[in-house]
Amino acid sequence: MKPSAPTRRASLALLLACAGTFLSFLDATVTNLAVPPIADDFDVPLTTVSWVATAYVIPFAALLAPAGPLADAVGRARLFLIGVAVFTVSSLLIAVAPALPVLLGARAVQGLAAALLVPASLGLVLAEIPAERRRAAIGTWSAAGALAAAAGPAVGGVMVEALDWRALFCLNLPVGCWVLIAGRKLPTGGSRTGEGPDLVGGLLLALCVGSAVYGLTRGPDHGWTSAHVSAASGVAVLSGAATVLRALRHPRPALRLDLFRSRPFAVASGASLAYGAALFATMLLGVLFMTDAWNYSALEAGLAMSPAALVTAAVGIGIGRLPVAIAPRTMVAGGSALVAASTTVLALLIDTEPRFWTLWLPTGTVMGIGVGMATVGISSAAALSVVPRHFAAATGMVMAARQIGGGLGIAATAVIVAEVPGTGTEPYAAVYWFATAVNLAAAVGGLALRVAPPPLPRLTSPAAARPLEGDRR
Repeated sequence: MKPSAPTRRASLALLLACAGTFLSFLDATVTNLAVPPIADDFDVPLTTVSWVATAYVIPFAALLAPAGPLADAVGRARLFLIGVAVFTVSSLLIAVAPALPVLLGARAVQGLAAALLVPASLGLVLAEIPAERRRAAIGTWSAAGALAAAAGPAVGGVMVEALDWRALFCLNLPVGCWVLIAGRKLPTGGSRTGEGPDLVGGLLLALCVGSAVYGLTRGPDHGWTSAHVSAASGVAVLSGAATVLRALRHPRPALRLDLFRSRPFAVASGASLAYGAALFATMLLGVLFMTDAWNYSALEAGLAMSPAALVTAAVGIGIGRLPVAIAPRTMVAGGSALVAASTTVLALLIDTEPRFWTLWLPTGTVMGIGVGMATVGISSAAALSVVPRHFAAATGMVMAARQIGGGLGIAATAVIVAEVPGTGTEPYAAVYWFATAVNLAAAVGGLALRVAPPPLPRLTSPAAARPLEGDRR
């Protein structure tokens, strides 16, 4: 018997969403190993070319939250395809960029496109997938993002050594074109409120997050008390306060503060912040440690991180297909605890003598299991704690929390490695202790998640008590 049209459409939506999400998170990490050859190609210092990564992260982190309500307003499928189209075109521009300013501008546009397509992708999937299959769908979608984030160093090492740094961005072209062609079968006219979020509030939120990320990334180079960091911190505080005040008064705020009245969503967002800090710190540290202390090549270091990525993806997919449902609190608390155990072992046992088979592979396997569990648990708790028409908004906010946490984790890693004394493994061990503490905080937060999320209450302030325009439908 052939599957029905709705079933085929739901499967297609899941496949396309996973492909788009994989690309966006892959490009968030894959360029780390391309920074040195880009610096050589354009004859600029490493401190300047580091903006190849930062130019992507800032708009990606800043626009994830308002992109969720925007997807609910204009249609998830429509915004998803727009995001993929812009992402693909900007990838081509990066690959042929004749000068560094062109490359940086295209990277910023690419980060904006990624912010548009990520929350729209999960919102699209959850709207198309029947309720009984959503648990499996969330697991598959989460596994695609986790695999991309963890596989970035491996893919980057292979492509840079075998071909050229420009080949990294050419990888996006065939996948992006296929998603656009296949995505024509998706319905683009439904699931939209027609009323977008507050544009001024969205700009204020982007300014807040962008300033915070800028301050964090400039701190290690310019000093935490420098004019750069002080100015960025002041702008972040003022624009953040303005964003909150506007969100409390606007009928369709860019920052959906009412979602935080749901305890599962609030806890999941906090856990996502901590999870992102630990994940990004350990991803960056793994490459730095193996290339410095173990003298691995970029390709060897990238490949050494691949087993954990494969385990993460397998766990994410497998959880959704278990005959018995696992509660989000179990996945978040248990997964974070497993990652904390792995980073504790690494902090205690790492040495300058390479021990891939006896230390790195076993701990990486356990870490991959934990990351897979935590990823699915956080996504499940956030998405399933809101009503269906707010899936994209909830996804965007919890993903933004993860990216902001990632910026904090990267900054903390840079500071710890630079400030902790020692010529051996002491600075790296200190970062792993930091990751342990953050993961334990995420585990404790996971215990606060309820198995059955309550209905979403409304804010009680005079402005926020008015129903959102999209809720009247």
